[in-house]
Order: sequence, then structure tokens, then C-alpha cells
Amino acid sequence: MIYQRFVPEGWNQENKKYSLDELKSAQSTNSVLQGKIESVDNNHNVHINLGNGIKGIIPNKELGQMLKENEYIQFKVNNINAESNICTLSRKAVKDESLSWAINELKSGDIVDGIVRNIKPYGAFVEIGGGSSGLLYINDISVARMKSPEERLYIGQKIKVKIKEIDKENKKFYLSYKDLLGSWEDNIKDFSEGSVVKGIVKECTKNQDGIFIELKPNLVGLCEYKDGLEYGKEVNVRIKRIIPDKKKIKLTLESC
Repeated sequence: MIYQRFVPEGWNQENKKYSLDELKSAQSTNSVLQGKIESVDNNHNVHINLGNGIKGIIPNKELGQMLKENEYIQFKVNNINAESNICTLSRKAVKDESLSWAINELKSGDIVDGIVRNIKPYGAFVEIGGGSSGLLYINDISVARMKSPEERLYIGQKIKVKIKEIDKENKKFYLSYKDLLGSWEDNIKDFSEGSVVKGIVKECTKNQDGIFIELKPNLVGLCEYKDGLEYGKEVNVRIKRIIPDKKKIKLTLESC
């Protein structure tokens, strides 16, 4: 596990209250703080209750993206008006710095904490810190076929992800989840030839010579073809043969 300079917003759901001295110290040290959005006004400025009668405002131009009430947000202190007890904050400064960290300091193979922020048909966007998110393609979620990432993930889910690829030129990075679900050798330890287990139908081959059955999120086997079996159906299968050198499992249907 690498040192994670930035954690995802809300990873620790702490809505800390700050004193003026703490805010002044954070401003002088360029520190990252976290708060909870109290409201968003008509001009899309974010308002945060910093505690002790102090109000924080993140102008829309310092936001980086639209957020909603009650969401946790990270920020830096730009300006403090001690007379009015109003602080001007910047989330954009945190996001820019965290993106630079992700692009320039992380490397392929690093493992980081993440929170699923958005799900699309082709994959999920996972924040790994400071508001910066990477793309987790659907093929990198599981070795088994999926029709939707929502079969494995949900918005707000905390997961660990591996940095798969970093595109420094376009400031993008790509993630893998399936690489952390255990190797074929790790997962097969829970199974033995002759045992009957439950599985989920994942894919019927086009020439109808077999059906792929998911036994675990990162482990699939092949059984004989049978009409009427649909994607997602749970079935009982017997493990007929385990072939370690080919990383294959042959199954037979017990019941449907």
C-alpha cells in the first residue's frame, strides 16, 4: 500500500468545527480541510458552516464541479475576514493538487482507496482523493461478463482499486478492481472436484457448446449448454474437473 496523500472526500465522515486560529494556521500551511455542504445558493456558490459562528463560502469558480447539500467537500482557505467571520475557500485548489499527485506521483500497480462516484454503462468513476476520479472500465471490474457495473458496484461504495494506466498527456488515469479480487489460484482453493456449488449464469457461447457460470466474482467455469438458461439465473453445478495449468473449471448442471 502506497502513501495516499489525498483521501476521497467523505472517506472519514467527520464534520469538524474550526476556530479562527485553526483556519489561519491552515491558510498559512496550505493545508487541506474538510466540511459538509450546508447549502448551495442560486449562483451555485457553496456555503459551509465551519463552526464557532464562522461561515465558509466556496465561490462557483473555485468549486471545480457541481455538488449538492450534505455532501462532504475538501477545501483550502483562501481568505479570512475576522470581522465578519466569513472565510473564502477553494475546492478547486485541492482538486488541482490531487490530480497532479495522481498523474505524476502514482504509478501503475499502486493500490489506493476509492469511492464510487458515478456509474455509466461502460464503467464507473472512482474518486481516489481530493475530488480526483479515475475511470474503471466494466471489463476491469470482474473477470465474469456483466451487463452493468451496478451488478458489482453502487454509488458511495468504498473500494480499493489498482492503478492500471496513467495518461499524463491527457491527465487521465485508469483503474482496476478485478485485480484485487484474488487470483485464479487464490479463488480455486475454496472448491474441490465432485462438490456441488451455486453459480450464476453469465454467458452462453454463440455456438451453443457451453455456458459460463460465475462461482465467485473472479472465478468462472464452463458447463454444458442447455436451452432456457438466462443471464443472471442462479443454478446448482457440480465441479467435474479443475485444470490448474489452463486455469479452467469444467462443470455439470445439477438443477436449475
